Amino acid sequence: MRAETETRDPTGTAETRDPTGTAETRDPTENAETRHPAETAAVAAPPPGIRFAGIGDEAAPALTDQIRAHRLLGWSAIELRDIDGVALADLDDAAFDSARTALHDAGLDVVCVDSRIANWARPVTGDFRLDRDELERLIPRCAALGTRYIRVMSYPDDPDGRLDEPEWGRRATARLKALAGQARDAGLVLLHENCAGWAGSHADRALRLLEDVDSPALRLLFDTGNGIAYGYEGYDMLTALVDRVEHVQIKDARAEAGEVRYTLPGEGGCRVHDCLRLLLDHGYTGTWTIEPHRSVRPHEGRTDPGRDGVAEFVRYGRALERLAADLPHAGKTEEAR
Repeated sequence: MRAETETRDPTGTAETRDPTGTAETRDPTENAETRHPAETAAVAAPPPGIRFAGIGDEAAPALTDQIRAHRLLGWSAIELRDIDGVALADLDDAAFDSARTALHDAGLDVVCVDSRIANWARPVTGDFRLDRDELERLIPRCAALGTRYIRVMSYPDDPDGRLDEPEWGRRATARLKALAGQARDAGLVLLHENCAGWAGSHADRALRLLEDVDSPALRLLFDTGNGIAYGYEGYDMLTALVDRVEHVQIKDARAEAGEVRYTLPGEGGCRVHDCLRLLLDHGYTGTWTIEPHRSVRPHEGRTDPGRDGVAEFVRYGRALERLAADLPHAGKTEEAR
């Protein structure tokens, strides 16, 4: 793994710039290295064939801080969702070009783009053009970023409850089949997440979706922490889907007094360690992306990670490294030996 450093102002403040060039002065006490010194030394390299990454806006809205969080972790990959509160597809061309340059200069590879296609805010009876247009907008942007993966879901039911389950599934499948054709023609892969939507909470529906769409442009993304929120046992779902999983997001949670409380990986009830071991046992290679959800939860309207966002993101990443260090064949760093 690569260790990178920041250039610091000799007065003790660090100046960072967002992709548009706006200067921002930060209190050095807000730096993750200062707040969590025990969390900044790398714990373990990922197991062979695995790469660590994070969803950037879970650390901070500004891309400069998203990059800084990954540099502090020493990770060379990032997953993109929003930049300065704007979805990647909605950035104007100048802002996107600036972001792409900043990521390239930082040496960060984009492993996936998290879209709004078929997500919790877009019911299956909604305007399908929103999804077609968003995918069309993302096609050249994914090419420019060097990634072929776009995260999607499988549409919530009609909000007025007018559809029965078979009709809901038929409509969701038809839409995703059309989108997969659009993605295939562009050399991209849609990754369906076990989250909101017709196939999000049921392994049998996810497998049926893959079978009915029947395209190399639709694969599965498994999030280790969604089961608590959506009412199913995530590990059990993974056992049915493990051979079809192409991308992994890491979160953990526990239910407390009827609410979901998101924890560090390994401290909740989602059997994250068991899930990761199962993936490795089945030959999974690819990216494990942290999605802490400690402060940022877009589906709840919570998009501000707060002043400690970068520090908490680094802390979360180190917790994943510690968890990975206990897996078979995990690579230990010099610091961990």
